[in-house]
Amino acid sequence: MKMEKSQRIAAIIPARGGSKSIPRKNIRSLGGFPLIAYSIAAAKHSRYIDRIIVSTDDKAIADIAKAWGAEVPFFRPEALSGDSVTDFPVFEHAVQWLDLNDHYRADVIVQLRPTSPFRPPGLVDEAIETLLRRPDASSVRTVAPSGENPYKMWRIVEDTLTPLLQTSFDEPYNMPRQALPETYWQTGHIDVIRYETIIGLRSLTGEVIVPCLVPHEYAIDLDNLRQWEYAEFLLEKGELDIVMPQYVETEADALLPDSPDWATKLFKMP
Repeated sequence: MKMEKSQRIAAIIPARGGSKSIPRKNIRSLGGFPLIAYSIAAAKHSRYIDRIIVSTDDKAIADIAKAWGAEVPFFRPEALSGDSVTDFPVFEHAVQWLDLNDHYRADVIVQLRPTSPFRPPGLVDEAIETLLRRPDASSVRTVAPSGENPYKMWRIVEDTLTPLLQTSFDEPYNMPRQALPETYWQTGHIDVIRYETIIGLRSLTGEVIVPCLVPHEYAIDLDNLRQWEYAEFLLEKGELDIVMPQYVETEADALLPDSPDWATKLFKMP
């Protein structure tokens, strides 16, 4: 699909510095590259994205992001950097800052979370094109088939099992899996959002959310060290076709906090 020349599409990569589960997660080395470099590489691989913005509160993250080819035109306010802050105010701040300070208003915003680094080639553009084909869509979100069906999930209320879902099915938790509706898990790889959804509806999704399907094996979300070790294992096996950072040696230095040997070289996108 050919995009109109007037269409502006910006990638925004949220990357705060205060990760608790894995310290310095966004710039920790994964397969020899800082984690954030995977999302920057995915944005660079797109035919449509014209700006790659990293929203961070952390100078080390900012320096490494810029070395890999992203822009860091502002630092995220402290009020938007805590553990309990949701994605929406972070994106609202970024979009409004670019509008007011750079006089740049993106028609479409692409969220690329660093913690979902395994993106197949072409996935970013597929998600963008999905939104462009659907004028009625507020956003596009990547999803994969659920590993477990929520119709067979429970809550414990007052020491008693209570079905997670209230449905029209008669005891769906006792039904064959094949008889239940197909369900999907949001993977975190990509969200493609219209400007009007963020600023007009004050939402990251809006009311019409269109799926972009991702094979289940790519649904790796790095929230703990066990998941990180599994991601390293998958990279070593080399069986997943993903957009990898490409590097060239330069005379500058880049130091990853968890990898002192990295201090002798800077690898950046060509």
